[in-house]
Amino acid sequence: MKKFCFKIQGIKFSLNVKEVSFFGEVIGLMFSSREKSQALLFDFKKKCRISLHSLFVFYKFLVVWFDENNKIVDVKIVKPFRLSVLPNKKFVKLLEIPVNNKYSKIVKILVGKFRKV
Repeated sequence: MKKFCFKIQGIKFSLNVKEVSFFGEVIGLMFSSREKSQALLFDFKKKCRISLHSLFVFYKFLVVWFDENNKIVDVKIVKPFRLSVLPNKKFVKLLEIPVNNKYSKIVKILVGKFRKV
């Protein structure tokens, strides 16, 4: 587990995340259970704008895309079995946060704060 820190509107957040390997990038949250899942951090090392999908993810999750300075580029709630989810801008890191009891507070804060930006 790693602590990942970022700010939104001057408020600092710190979240325990699991950094994923290449294999983890392919699998992500697929086939996991909602309550046992943990936040996943994907680090692509350079700017990109690739889409992700939620095939075989049986619950909603929040995706937060970041630039190289950990500034939020986009935020979206992703529903199960979507073929393509694409951010509005290029990104370097992305965070997948399961919408479950463990992360409900941070999900509400991020979605609420980002919509006000």
